[in-house]
Amino acid sequence: MSAAAAIEHLVGMQAQAPNLPYVGLWSRLTPFNTDELSRSIETRGAVRISLQRNTIHLVTARDAFALKPLFMRLGERGFMRGSPWGRGFREGDLAPIVAAGAEIMAEKPRTVAELARMLAARFPKHDGAAMAYGVRYMVPLVFTPPRGVWGARGAVTLTTFEAWLGRPPGPGIAEDELVMRYLAVFGPASAADFRAWSGVAARPAFERLRPRLRTFRDTEGRELFDLPRAPRPPAEAEAPVRLLPDYDNILLGHADRTRILPPGRHLGLFSSNGIMKGSVLVDGFVRAAWIPSPGRGTTTLVVTPFEKPLAARDARAVEAEGKRLLDLLAPGDRHDVRFGPVKL
Repeated sequence: MSAAAAIEHLVGMQAQAPNLPYVGLWSRLTPFNTDELSRSIETRGAVRISLQRNTIHLVTARDAFALKPLFMRLGERGFMRGSPWGRGFREGDLAPIVAAGAEIMAEKPRTVAELARMLAARFPKHDGAAMAYGVRYMVPLVFTPPRGVWGARGAVTLTTFEAWLGRPPGPGIAEDELVMRYLAVFGPASAADFRAWSGVAARPAFERLRPRLRTFRDTEGRELFDLPRAPRPPAEAEAPVRLLPDYDNILLGHADRTRILPPGRHLGLFSSNGIMKGSVLVDGFVRAAWIPSPGRGTTTLVVTPFEKPLAARDARAVEAEGKRLLDLLAPGDRHDVRFGPVKL
């Protein structure tokens, strides 16, 4: 499967930190070449935009046009009701500000700070940062390279759909189709799971689709839906060791995260200083965390098991997969994998 096909199959990949999708694809595809995805971003075949839960996702350009209209309302509602930046604004105040912001961002890629200064000059009665975040939430914008290209650095800049992709978003995907695509990735799943993944309530869509779906009950009695011919391997099937990036799609796909995360463990291993971290799946469950530790000519992957040490067989598989990950993260260095103390 190509990188683009995998991104579409997953209905986008979490990309709050721009390198996360590369590790997520590396864990799923054989072979995977970072240059393939970087070229797609540079040539505008894939883009980072705000979608599910108002968070940044990497999607193909085709999906960007289809998905953005459905999730625009999350941005509008998030700014007016959920964001501290929206306090003090009435909807009537925002119309000229949003129009001016769209015009400014269409001229060329800019940072939010640049936008804030330019809006403050035009609308001095309002806070520049608050107006800029209003535009960020309420205008369809695209995050532009070099951020998002493997190994590249640069300021966080955005521009409009029209400027980057040639036209505004649309036509939008039907809610029923999005539910079907979600289930193709995350089923069996409930309507509550879909809402946790997307930020959108879609119970009526599940009811409309019921005749086309199979239903199950989980151990708590909750109703789950799935595509009729979706793979459902038996409980005794072994899942290979996988090293996932932080906030990987599979960790965010359900309301009940104990399906994959140990009780008491939470998302959010990605540190503010930009160090890549992630989780270790053993037989399909998160059993440890990983973090690279660079040294003089050697990069060590430190693996921290949760609750108890890994069995010897599992530790060998994690070590092999860890060295493979280091080939991606630290090419040219010597590589080592070390197991740290158990985290209770």
